[in-house]
Amino acid sequence: MELTKSEMEIMDVLWSLDTPLSRSDLLGRQEKSWKDSSVHILLNGLLQKGAIYEAGFVRRSKTYGRTFAPTLSREEYFATTIFSHRNKPQLEGLFAALLARPEITAQTLNHLQTLLDERRANL
Repeated sequence: MELTKSEMEIMDVLWSLDTPLSRSDLLGRQEKSWKDSSVHILLNGLLQKGAIYEAGFVRRSKTYGRTFAPTLSREEYFATTIFSHRNKPQLEGLFAALLARPEITAQTLNHLQTLLDERRANL
C-alpha cells in the first residue's frame, strides 16, 4: 500500500493522537485549511486502501459522524512499504544503512539487541 502526501498527512494526525477521530476532528487538527470534501475523499481512499477503519460513531449536533483509526502503526506502514516495492532491498544492507544513521544511540542499540534476542528465541 502506498499513500499519497495528503493521505500521509491524515495518517500522521491519526498516528499522533492514538484515538479515533471524526472528519470534523481531522479538519480541526490539520495545519492546512482543507475543504471538508477533500478530507472526505482522502478518508474514503484510505478506507479503500485498508490504511484506516471505521472505529465507531460520534454525535455532532443533530447527526452522527463516523470515527476513523489506523489499521497499522507508523512503523508497520513503513516496513510494509519497504517490502512491497518491486526491487526489495536486502535485509542485511537495509539494517546496515539504518544503523549507520547518526540518530542511532547506544540506548537504541541496546533496545534493538533486546528485540533481536527475543526474536531469535521465538524462531
